Amino acid sequence: MLFDGINISEIFTVSFALFAVIDMLGSIPVLLSLKKKMGEISAIQATLVSGGLMLLFFFVGEQVLNFMGLDIHSFAIAGSIVIFVLGLEMVLGLEIFRSEKDNKSGNVVPIAFPLIAGSGTLTTVMSLKASYAAVNILIAIFINLVFVYVTLLALNFLERLLGHSGIIVVRKFFGVILLAIAVKMFRANVGV
Repeated sequence: MLFDGINISEIFTVSFALFAVIDMLGSIPVLLSLKKKMGEISAIQATLVSGGLMLLFFFVGEQVLNFMGLDIHSFAIAGSIVIFVLGLEMVLGLEIFRSEKDNKSGNVVPIAFPLIAGSGTLTTVMSLKASYAAVNILIAIFINLVFVYVTLLALNFLERLLGHSGIIVVRKFFGVILLAIAVKMFRANVGV
């Protein structure tokens, strides 16, 4: 039976691992910047698309990439480039990702992928299967998606809390962090 393998310790461990990789708290400045361009972010759409990607990669990730003739390293490099560009935007105050007329597409790229369900998250989801019970991973994914949804809903509150100056400072700080993460992801996957 599906619920026979439920283990609170595993759920906690996997939830924490996904929480660290998804890094919603660190993404708040990026999300606020994207919200300013797009108008509004659909919390439900971004959460559902992110969840769908995580589940897809949980069940058939390696097969999907292999079918397309891709490997996980190429996927991670592509995600790192998108994250690098977002980091450059934040630090330099540039606009590289142009606002789309259809704001729904912005909820998918770059919010659902690669910010929430990026290559690191999807790779982590696939690799957790080797060490943890499937039911515990699925519960951990659900727990993280609830946190993603609540964070996306609270963006207006967080924006008021930080204020204009606070947002600029936090955006530039996390822009540098995003650049460093992108470089690390790129280096870890080039030549592998």
